[in-house]
Amino acid sequence: MRTFKFLTRLAAAAIMLAGACNAGAQDAAYPQGPLTLVVPFAPGGSTDIIGRLIADRLSVALKQPVVVENRAGAGGNIGAMAVAKARPDGRTLLFGTTGILAINEFIYPDLPYKVGKDLVPVAYVSSISNVLIVNNALPVANVSDLIRMAKETPGKMSFGSSGAGASTHLSGELFKSLAGVDIIHVPYKGSSQALVDLMGGQIDMIFDNAPSAVPLVESGKLRALAVTSLQPLAILPGVPTMDQAGVKGYESLSWTGVVVPGATPPAIIDRLNREINLILKDADVQKKLLELGAQATGGTPQAFMQHIDAERAKWGKIVREAGIKAQ
Repeated sequence: MRTFKFLTRLAAAAIMLAGACNAGAQDAAYPQGPLTLVVPFAPGGSTDIIGRLIADRLSVALKQPVVVENRAGAGGNIGAMAVAKARPDGRTLLFGTTGILAINEFIYPDLPYKVGKDLVPVAYVSSISNVLIVNNALPVANVSDLIRMAKETPGKMSFGSSGAGASTHLSGELFKSLAGVDIIHVPYKGSSQALVDLMGGQIDMIFDNAPSAVPLVESGKLRALAVTSLQPLAILPGVPTMDQAGVKGYESLSWTGVVVPGATPPAIIDRLNREINLILKDADVQKKLLELGAQATGGTPQAFMQHIDAERAKWGKIVREAGIKAQ
């Protein structure tokens, strides 16, 4: 009996050791070939800008090309679905956003992927303030003027977004609710075309992510009236928060993170998480993100999943109350 127990324990230890060695070998061999980082929006927006920064650094860290592939449409769902169905070998990644990972499930019926199952977290990358920007010709000097104008012309003014359910959309819905105004939502397949139309006067305003909004404000092509964070942005001195501008209690942040297909081996997820966290700790990367109006975050896959769940609870409530549907 003692011999049997000893042999059983020895066999169990051998299995555990083999598993550890196999995971280690898998980690060491990964990746065997180039990677694709799917950015589920059009080029030029904040998700694309930050995604390319991470892709460039990850390529150096993994000693393999990391190709950015823009797959826009359906509020980011087209790109998300492509990654959810990809081979779970760690070579196809999704640069996810607030909308894709925490909001879309409340807007799109029968969404064919589930976050936490078909798409699993790797690393929380950045937290981003949005910026309320307007066309230079719009006759308003501040948020109070904008609210007054909107109330005088209900249903006439419009705001663009990077897609139905995106943080840029819900930032506008939150503004409508707290300011008591009636403005029309115009969704786009990413913020870049929305910004072009804003400069051309086809829409009146947008709550755009800071990384793509700030350069246009600094160049004088558009005007910033407020930021959506609770703290002002150093990169936009003199621009108040929405709360400071009179819309009390207003806060709306966007964020990004890397996720992979659900069956991706834990060893590969851990390797990617380690490399991305090292990238986010780099002083130059942090500086570049701050210059864009974003802040490096990082952390474990588990902490990222907890953040996603908290955001689901917050934005799901707002979507239901506003009656937002896919367009």
